[in-house]
Amino acid sequence: MNTEQTKIWNGDAGRAWVETQQLIEQMFQEIATMLVCDISAASQVLDVGCGTGSTSAAASRQLGVQGLCTGIDISQQMINVAQTAVSEQGLTTRFICGDAQRYIFAPASFDLIISRFGVMFFDDPVAAFANLKQAARRHAELRFIAWRSADENPFMTTAERVGSSLLPHMPIRKPDEPGQFAFANKERMTDILQASGWTGVNVAAIDVPCSFAEKDLLLYLSRMGPLGRVLQQEDEQTRSSVIKIVRRAFEPYVHGEQVSFNAACWKVTASAA
Repeated sequence: MNTEQTKIWNGDAGRAWVETQQLIEQMFQEIATMLVCDISAASQVLDVGCGTGSTSAAASRQLGVQGLCTGIDISQQMINVAQTAVSEQGLTTRFICGDAQRYIFAPASFDLIISRFGVMFFDDPVAAFANLKQAARRHAELRFIAWRSADENPFMTTAERVGSSLLPHMPIRKPDEPGQFAFANKERMTDILQASGWTGVNVAAIDVPCSFAEKDLLLYLSRMGPLGRVLQQEDEQTRSSVIKIVRRAFEPYVHGEQVSFNAACWKVTASAA
């Protein structure tokens, strides 16, 4: 079992995503739309690392009654939120709490596998994508969005960069480790997919405009990412002081009542053929 990621996403990181669910959905709405466009021909869709289910729900709306989307995530608390959300929307969507790297899917059961920032957390990515391939039908498509490098995503790294000078015990990212920027290296990612049996790998650099309400910026700073996790261990005075300083560093991204930035990503497609 991917013990470290299971611990992280069933702990405070999972709670943070649940608490910021609406913010995240607003921020990445365009990416979700990009993933589920032109999927009406599919009948069985798998959403890997589905989180609180917004992309799974978007896929279900596209499929209608002709198809079924199944979302899988390692976080039970996020799966609980996802199940409640689709039920309230009257959607037929199936959810699995499990590790997609090791979960025993029925062979050749999906004709489309998608993921929005959900495939960078495997401790053995070759094994993970090989497991997904055996769950794919003969001509199934793999389609996912992953982050490019930390240097190309200053919005995503501003909080930890500023916070690290204030909190010496901030974790240091290691190249290629499971996490947000695990697929920053295009060649490494391509090699992983090919080694796991996927063919016709296509990797395109895209810059996606993202935004959310300025009133939610403090929530984002205090709960998301490495800084958000570290702040939970600090006293109230320290948290308040650090958030105030970090908030000033985000001023270039604030435009009136909106926070706006570009997400530097890879759009990746491959075939099971």
